[in-house]
Amino acid sequence: MRAVVFEEFGGPGVLHLGEVPEPEAGPGQVRVRVEAVGLNAFDGKIRSGAMEPVFRTRLPAVPGMEVAGTVDQVGRGVTGVELGERVTGWTRRGAAELALLDLWAPVPDGLDAPQAAALPVVGETAWRVLRILDLKPGETLLVHGASGGVGGLATQLAVAAGVHVIGTASPANQERVASYGATPTPYGEGIVDRVRALAPAVDAVLDAAGSGVLPDSIELRGGTERVVTLADPTAYELGVEFPEQSEPSAEQLAELVDMVVRGDVRVPVAKVLPLGEAARGQALVDDGHAGGKVVLVP
Repeated sequence: MRAVVFEEFGGPGVLHLGEVPEPEAGPGQVRVRVEAVGLNAFDGKIRSGAMEPVFRTRLPAVPGMEVAGTVDQVGRGVTGVELGERVTGWTRRGAAELALLDLWAPVPDGLDAPQAAALPVVGETAWRVLRILDLKPGETLLVHGASGGVGGLATQLAVAAGVHVIGTASPANQERVASYGATPTPYGEGIVDRVRALAPAVDAVLDAAGSGVLPDSIELRGGTERVVTLADPTAYELGVEFPEQSEPSAEQLAELVDMVVRGDVRVPVAKVLPLGEAARGQALVDDGHAGGKVVLVP
């Protein structure tokens, strides 16, 4: 089958189309004929070799962590899913024509494949961070990168829970942040004064941008408690929490799918590219200014 592969670590240019053996669904797995693959910043960290000190990647490798597709093989012990059913979920080799899923949720007809493939990772991450921050209705949350995938979804979930959100974004994305129910403000120099003019106090901070905003965030919060970053490794020097442990949940993903179908939340898909343009797609994600999720389609 066709798949995106890389035989060495490096920039997006190491990615190319190749042929790999078709996977077989093992116990507790389903195999899907892939309709869309969501790209994530973590894919680039694995491809670049940055994650090698943490865990080893066996080369050649097929990148990709989340897919949407149609079930075409069911592993031993799997119940509650049928051949031909549309699902979305987590995989260890997503950018291919076929992929194995360990956890998944049904996809209703009202949700297209690119939207469905954009949900698993950002959904799990946004909910995990909000659990860590333990926000209460009426509190104020500052979100850096509120127009992006995780930042945008966390903003919407927090607003839905009655939290006042101030979201930083580029001037071009202020409208999007406002459409999420948050108060937008530009990032960059003067952010401390701008935020203080919008709220008397900041109860929690989520940094989904990783653009050197932690010192200002600590100043606004009055300390490192309830300050979380998903993208800035200086967190370890500053005493800020940098959660890295993933806790995927099929039930939580199904709930998120329902929320998207109802129109309660949305995850913007910025680009849909063919599988053969995986290098371009990962370059957009690496840059951090894609303006939403980047998705590949076979």
